Amino acid sequence: MDLSALIKDLEGVELETEASVLRRKSRDYFWYSPVLKRLLQDVMGDLVVCPRDETEVVRVLRACHAHRVPVTPRGAGTGNYGQAMPLSGGVVLDLHRMDGIASTSGSRVVTGPGAVVAAVDAALRKAAGQALRIAPSTAATATVGGFVAGGSGGLGSVRWGGLRAAGNVLGARVVTCEAEPRVLELRGDDVMKVIHAYGTTGVVTELELATTEAHDWVDVLIALEHWTDAARLAQQFAESDGLLLNELAFFAAPLPHDAFTAFQPAFRREQSLVVLMAAPSALEAVQAMARRAGGEVVYRADRVSPEVRARLPPVAELGWNHTTLRALQLDRRITYLQTRYPDLPALERVRARLGDELPMHVELMRSNGMPSMGGLPLVRFTTEQRLQEIMQIHEDEGCAVFNPHVYTLEEGGWRRPDPLLLDFKRQADPLGLLNPGKMVAWERPDFDFGSGRSFVFPGLRGVEAAA
Repeated sequence: MDLSALIKDLEGVELETEASVLRRKSRDYFWYSPVLKRLLQDVMGDLVVCPRDETEVVRVLRACHAHRVPVTPRGAGTGNYGQAMPLSGGVVLDLHRMDGIASTSGSRVVTGPGAVVAAVDAALRKAAGQALRIAPSTAATATVGGFVAGGSGGLGSVRWGGLRAAGNVLGARVVTCEAEPRVLELRGDDVMKVIHAYGTTGVVTELELATTEAHDWVDVLIALEHWTDAARLAQQFAESDGLLLNELAFFAAPLPHDAFTAFQPAFRREQSLVVLMAAPSALEAVQAMARRAGGEVVYRADRVSPEVRARLPPVAELGWNHTTLRALQLDRRITYLQTRYPDLPALERVRARLGDELPMHVELMRSNGMPSMGGLPLVRFTTEQRLQEIMQIHEDEGCAVFNPHVYTLEEGGWRRPDPLLLDFKRQADPLGLLNPGKMVAWERPDFDFGSGRSFVFPGLRGVEAAA
């Protein structure tokens, strides 16, 4: 890897070579997983490159192709699986300077990949009374490009589903990594080639996203005596077509009391919790449904003073993987899973087998037109073997597991090659320089996903490749 020649070719483009910057820009929240923490702790890029526009992106990819240097695109690094970590070193392509918002017209927004999600929402609200349909709980720091390339759902998913649901991401401009990079316009089904692809199939330089009407969401916390009561109430909310919600989750006791310390005076440790963000028009119905279910509304943001509200975390930062972060701040042995529970009986069976070893957190979201339970349960980690056993227990009980303790696309989700992504990568990245190690089907086409063994990328720094 001839970095000096590459740097010479990139004269005029902003570069960073200082060791502390390289280390910071080579990391994300991979340390949520004790497995990834062990595997990826020594990963670091050799050069950070910060293009200002698409023309500079083309320059960078042309030069990296010529010098055979790996390129790992990066947003704010708020992912949890090493999505933006340069497993083989090389260039970390930091896109945060490409933060322009080109258009906020109608029910769509066109934005650069480096725009911060909260800033896009603010611009949409001001210009058109609109908001992004889906946002990560890390909206204050996450970039739009990083969310689309590395995320899957978040705030708004209870109403709009995930990023890969048709109609949420409308278009993308993508630069290929070839001797002469091409700029492609992807629309319709073609945008699936870059959504949750970790930047393995091209560098996104512009995104067009569908928007929705903006609301002054009201945070609500409802305490119930048993976790199954909380689960049923959350399901009822999700199934109520007339309720306008932006977030909906439930937490089994004692997790909410232990993790949401600012709200501890509002409910007992033995109580489970439903948390939601509701439009003002939905509040009366929410209150009535909670009362019928035996729940107690212990917090409504519209019924406290602005001073009190400012001292409390918003519901937007209680759910999704903010829950994991809050628990980790109290107990470093905590980790988490990503699961899908087909129904409440399946969840009850898992809880009966695992109990307090699996503090329960479930997000309600829309999937294929129906409400579904997307689990983000915590795990009281002991060993990697036991972690595998916990995942197997889920599968034995008919629950899907999306393993957050791997760094590859397939093992963390589909557990099979995605022909669409693989074919597009062959066209857009013929040398395999974009985020190497993340797509198993590219690195090892004969890998057996049913073997029970995890893929180990041969180019991973600091780890000997598996035989």
